[in-house]
Amino acid sequence: MPNLSPLLYTTKDRPDGDGTVADHPTFLKSLDLTTDEKQKIDAARKDIRQALRDGLPQALRDQGYEGETCEPKFYIQGSWAYKTLNRPCQTPPQQSDVDDGVYLPLSIMKEEEKPHLAIDDFFDAVREVLKPLCDVNGWSLERKPNCMRVVISTYAHIDLPLYAIPDVQYMLLKAGMEARGVPVMDGINATAATQSWKKLPSDKILLACDRGWIKSDPLAMKEWFELEVQDKGEQLRRVIRYIKGFRDQHWDDKGPSSILLMAAACPLFELESKRDDQALLNVVRGIPKALRDGVLSPIDSKVYLTAAMSEDELQAAAEKFETFEKYLDAAINASSEAKVSACRWMREMLGDRFPNRPDLIDDKPVAALPAAMAAVDPEPGELEMLKRSKSG
Repeated sequence: MPNLSPLLYTTKDRPDGDGTVADHPTFLKSLDLTTDEKQKIDAARKDIRQALRDGLPQALRDQGYEGETCEPKFYIQGSWAYKTLNRPCQTPPQQSDVDDGVYLPLSIMKEEEKPHLAIDDFFDAVREVLKPLCDVNGWSLERKPNCMRVVISTYAHIDLPLYAIPDVQYMLLKAGMEARGVPVMDGINATAATQSWKKLPSDKILLACDRGWIKSDPLAMKEWFELEVQDKGEQLRRVIRYIKGFRDQHWDDKGPSSILLMAAACPLFELESKRDDQALLNVVRGIPKALRDGVLSPIDSKVYLTAAMSEDELQAAAEKFETFEKYLDAAINASSEAKVSACRWMREMLGDRFPNRPDLIDDKPVAALPAAMAAVDPEPGELEMLKRSKSG
């Protein structure tokens, strides 16, 4: 029975024939951004932050806002904060998404008679400040329903969700950041401890979007996921990256959101020591039912994350994960002599980023099966190949 885990993840490089250590390819490594890509994203994010610090207060004054206009504060959120960010599989249209929240005190955005105009002013001011920087660097800038987006390359963009928080919490946030030192906070690889703020009240954090000011607490989602990983182990984080990699292989665009996949996967996850393949199978097996039943937000029991997809899209997604389960189960339960087939089936599901290295698959004895059965090469059956979809 093959153990596919060495092709998903390993902490060891394989020894070469001459005694030197050669790189051991894994699916997880292929999902990582390169060091150069990370550095370019980091540099772009820092430049964007500095431009907003320097220019946003004056841009808001130019919009007619009076009184003290405080400089914005920032918080990295989303997949980068969760450490589940993958490099894109298909470019275009896919890109790695880095979310960097922009926070201002609530009083600056307060305009009782025309609250929607205040939101437009916020977006317009950010656009005015960032356009010269984007022009110089050849970046594109566009307003999305829930953020301002800066596309910095073919493989990455930086989303800037715009928030307003109560003045008192803003001052606490400012004091906390100054105590830690802004340069430390700017590091994209800063630890969770240096990025943690004094907890803001969830019902007082307002996100500017096309629907108006809505309550939104990105810190709550990050805290929920970190507790899940703390309780269940780093294998959970890896499994989520694997299923996101599967999603990116079989959807050119759209498909189940990363948050939806996280929320669906966490309750299904079971720790399998040194067997990422088994842990992945446990999750993949349960995802179709979870999608059909509906997946609740882990931080708001009134919100179904599956509501963002149509019934047809959910059904198509469930069927694709069912096919993935069949191939993965067949690969894990193949005979030791069928490692080539097992590797091929995994590549049909995960694409060329899964290493074509059957020689690195571990052999596990099948002591529980009779010899005649163990010698039989299980087939995945009559399975329809998955087709890529733009809408799920």
